[in-house]
Amino acid sequence: MIRAKITLPLLAAVLGAGLAVPDAQAETGFIANSFYNAEHPLSKYTYLEWAEMLKEASGGDLVPEVYTGTVLLAPRATLQGIRDNVIQVGSHPAVYTPSEMPVAMAVQELGFNYDDALTMVMAITDFSMTDPTQLQEWKDNDIVYLGGYATPPYLMFCREPVTNLEEIKGMRLRTAGSTVSQWVEEVGAIPVNVPSSEMYSGLDRGTLDCATNAGSDLIDRSLWEVAPHTTVLSTGMYYSGPKWGYNSGFWASLTPEQRGIIMDVTARAIARLAINYTKRANDALSEAEAKGNTIHEPSAELMASVEAFREKSLADVYKAAEEKYGLDNGQEVIDGFRATYDKWSGLLDGVDTSDEDALTELLKAEVFDKVDPATYGVN
Repeated sequence: MIRAKITLPLLAAVLGAGLAVPDAQAETGFIANSFYNAEHPLSKYTYLEWAEMLKEASGGDLVPEVYTGTVLLAPRATLQGIRDNVIQVGSHPAVYTPSEMPVAMAVQELGFNYDDALTMVMAITDFSMTDPTQLQEWKDNDIVYLGGYATPPYLMFCREPVTNLEEIKGMRLRTAGSTVSQWVEEVGAIPVNVPSSEMYSGLDRGTLDCATNAGSDLIDRSLWEVAPHTTVLSTGMYYSGPKWGYNSGFWASLTPEQRGIIMDVTARAIARLAINYTKRANDALSEAEAKGNTIHEPSAELMASVEAFREKSLADVYKAAEEKYGLDNGQEVIDGFRATYDKWSGLLDGVDTSDEDALTELLKAEVFDKVDPATYGVN
């Protein structure tokens, strides 16, 4: 029997909030949590559809009880929830706990320089399951990493038109990651670090002038209602932290066969996300425009400022890894990640990137089939 242990402090918090305690005593059941709403690609493909695939692949043996949104845990509380076994697996962006995930955050410093989500999701999963320094970080946090994610390029959703350097000055922008925040400061704007779940309320109240996130959020989080202007300026992408972070004790309680099934299903869920997240982001722009949202192109000077900062950030990334995040092998980690990304750029060359089966098999062959389910993540 797979049991979930709910610690007393968090149990009290759940009861105090008037929420029902999940039935964590069910045979072969476990609790999976994604703080994104149910229609968001980072819940739909990686948790809801993944859960159904897992039930089918295991013949009903592995039965995740999926919670979406913030009904169970706030975004910043996910890591602690995994550690305390309140949930057995959850999605946790490293930006919410940077001091506990400095390796993941150091790698994320490169996010401003990439815009290919499909290559990135493959590369970050590969790196995060094989790099010794990153693996030690997961172990130190008492979690087992079993797959990543990558957003499409973040765009700017604004209350007023923001298309040039003059208009962006003084704007309060919700950002994710320190590198993009540094660029925001350089152009005279104000970076605001709040969870993506708070973008709507911030824009609605006016505590945010703009929010940066994937284009899909215009529709999936209804941002078009509070941000009538979208500027299609890529401000980087986000991929740091586990999409599936497992409680280490729970993971160890599974049989090697069960772990192998989870790995196979997770490979397919990643492929499905890679195909559909970018498509959803592009479709959402058209849907929002049909609803009255104005789509703006950035001015040449605004675009030039981004490109110049990308070059600058590459020069500073090793220093950030070592001085800001305290890595004594910062250059080795960063170079390892960049090499992994380049490897996947080559592996995907000539592959039909709309073919879910082809992407699944490639990810299995290059990553999951090389991991022994009998020993991976088991102390």
